[in-house]
Amino acid sequence: MARAWQRMLSGRRLDLLDPSPLDIEIEDIAHGLARVARWNGQTKGDHAFSVAQHCLLVEAVHAHTSKRASKDERRAALLHDAAEYVIGDMISPFKAALGLDYKAFEKRLMAAIHLRFGLLPVIAAELEVAIKQADKMAAYLEATQLAGFTLEEAEKFFGRPKGLDGAGSVRFHKLTPLSTNEAKALYIERFKAVS
Repeated sequence: MARAWQRMLSGRRLDLLDPSPLDIEIEDIAHGLARVARWNGQTKGDHAFSVAQHCLLVEAVHAHTSKRASKDERRAALLHDAAEYVIGDMISPFKAALGLDYKAFEKRLMAAIHLRFGLLPVIAAELEVAIKQADKMAAYLEATQLAGFTLEEAEKFFGRPKGLDGAGSVRFHKLTPLSTNEAKALYIERFKAVS
């Protein structure tokens, strides 16, 4: 029988077919996400722009646009791509091509992650929509600042972000890819702040 678990640096063994919340650690998530490149690594800078940094950006955008977001909602935004610590960052068209089996696997893993960190297995539809909007806004910023998209291309694929001006918005105007160690440390620090 083929092995269906992944050994993590924490020593946990995560069953990929039936993931248990007990086998999920934030340090493993941060470590993995800091080493997964967004945009398949096709970004400017000395380092890849990691999924850990993307999640930090999405959480910041969500907090900026949803001023009354609770810590649980901010934690959900920070964890929105947490499954990628195991499965990597696949572009949306490839996920669609893989079909329902992939999506079902991703949903099972996300449910276990949510349970591990005190969230409902499936987040409320309204929150999911808000996080998806923040995700698209982050993708627009990454596309135009790091991935070589023109403003017109990014607007076509992700829409032009609205609501990113005003107090605190300066942090969205200059994205800089970080080293894996910096991204991991910032992810863990932010997770603790919203827990």
